[in-house]
Amino acid sequence: MIKDLEVAIGYRFKNITLLQNALTHSSYANEYWHDSLKSNERLEFMGDSILGMVVAEYLYRNFPDRPEGELTRMRADMVCEQALARVANRLELGKHLLLGHGEEQGGGRDRVSILADAVESVIAACFIDGGMEPACKFVENFVLCDVPVTRLHNMDYKTALQELVQKKKNQVLSYELTGEEGPDHNKCFRVAVFLNGTVIGNGIGSSKKRAEQDAARMALEHLQ
Repeated sequence: MIKDLEVAIGYRFKNITLLQNALTHSSYANEYWHDSLKSNERLEFMGDSILGMVVAEYLYRNFPDRPEGELTRMRADMVCEQALARVANRLELGKHLLLGHGEEQGGGRDRVSILADAVESVIAACFIDGGMEPACKFVENFVLCDVPVTRLHNMDYKTALQELVQKKKNQVLSYELTGEEGPDHNKCFRVAVFLNGTVIGNGIGSSKKRAEQDAARMALEHLQ
């Protein structure tokens, strides 16, 4: 069955366990091995960076007339959860995922955040197994095929907030994790954003990064 996924990806792994690891959700690792390090979370961490770099280079080279802020929003649109979940659905990653019983019963195979994380994990698995070439090829084939030249529907709220506060001098913007709750496989993070030491927005999300975006969104609504 996993061989079918290799065909869909267009890359044959020398070490197939890397691909299996990329498909292992933390709920499965915790339930069957009692070891979260066997989940795809570490691969997700690496894949996120590789994806961001490849997309940023592509946009820089192909849109020389676009300013930094617009390039940032284009990149955010291409690597957001919804966009990556569409990639996962195209590859039918959901049916290959290893999920714990609770996550399986709760519809984890269709959960946008889990599918997006799996895509990032597969990118990292390609990189570790074969270097940058297969990782870049994956991004080119499944992410860069849908470049949002005009439709910037996914706003990078952190960048927008930064640009807004920088219109005045000596403004200090910072983010602070204020809490987290839930099991390891379904965490909820809470973040506050401060302007010159004063809270201007609070956000929640399935990761710190997403909670920061939500906090920035609330701050923009407050300031505007």
